[in-house]
Amino acid sequence: MTAPEDTTMDPLDTTTDPLDTTADPPATTTDPPATTAEPLVRLDRIHVRHKARSGGILRRDAVHALTDASLEVRRGEILGLVGESGCGKSTLARVVTGLQRPTEGQVYFKGQDLWKMPAAERRSSFGASIGVIFQDPSTALNPRLPVRRILRDPLDVHGRGTRAGREQRVEELLDLVGLPGHTLEALPGQLSGGQRQRVAIARALALEPELIVADEPTSALDVSVRAQILNLLVDLRARLGLGMVFISHDVQTVRYLADRIAVLYLGRVVEEGRAAQVSGDSRHPYTEALLSATPSLLERPERIVLHGPVPSATNPPSGCPFRTRCWKADDACATVFPAATDGADGHRWHCVHPQPGGDIAAVSGGTGQHAPDPA
Repeated sequence: MTAPEDTTMDPLDTTTDPLDTTADPPATTTDPPATTAEPLVRLDRIHVRHKARSGGILRRDAVHALTDASLEVRRGEILGLVGESGCGKSTLARVVTGLQRPTEGQVYFKGQDLWKMPAAERRSSFGASIGVIFQDPSTALNPRLPVRRILRDPLDVHGRGTRAGREQRVEELLDLVGLPGHTLEALPGQLSGGQRQRVAIARALALEPELIVADEPTSALDVSVRAQILNLLVDLRARLGLGMVFISHDVQTVRYLADRIAVLYLGRVVEEGRAAQVSGDSRHPYTEALLSATPSLLERPERIVLHGPVPSATNPPSGCPFRTRCWKADDACATVFPAATDGADGHRWHCVHPQPGGDIAAVSGGTGQHAPDPA
């Protein structure tokens, strides 16, 4: 028997207009936790290259999935990653979670080089500190296992506590994500999409991680359930002090939830800063074009239409990778990838001809507020 659709309501629903994603975030009673000074995970000049099927007999082409990417994620903050398909968001997430070893560059976890750690230490300390929420819960959960086994599996693998303690932890996780107790004996196929994603979130929290990587966790859900899942993630961040890397094609959602935003294009981070800076005072032309393509009921910015095909990742253009589609490009853009320009409060962009702006600072740090719950 199939369970009814997920009607589990978030305890902190807002009364904001459900269709207005551009309004100021509603005030909440729980402020986001202060972020620590030392980064939890730091990526230093990361390159990821994959071998392609094309090329010669002796030398195959390489796919440049990430090029010279540097980012930091601190405990208690939400870092949003945005960009069009194929820009390297998921590859960057795999590097952050240790699922992808970079071709070049270093990954630091609490100041230690991740790939210089012994394998056992990397599994016990780093592996237990990172949780992952995948895009499609129907494929991320084992369809043959009941929810109880799915939630207990990380605890069994890492040998956490006694058997009775693990069972107690499973029940705590179910309560944490707002699911009823009878869900424990259900199979994933007997749950709605929203309920399955709540189970996936509970599994990611099983080992009490310090960082959650959410790779488009709401793209497979309908609008009403999506708002509930987003509110749940924000509430968990506030209650548990989690750091989070949130990946999405929905720029407005990332703008609403994230403390900081990084914009990727063809494997490069082209702009990074506080959410209010990147969304309200963007300096890179690609960021401006990305924001102009976002539907909005209240704001009607002039649509920027990009002409020309997206460059190939096996043969990226010289200099700035966006120059083949940029209306400001000239010969200077083809020489070398632009060095970073630092603005106020950590705002940074790579562009020879940046958009004019006042480089405003984020008055409230980050948004990280509850998403409006659609009717």
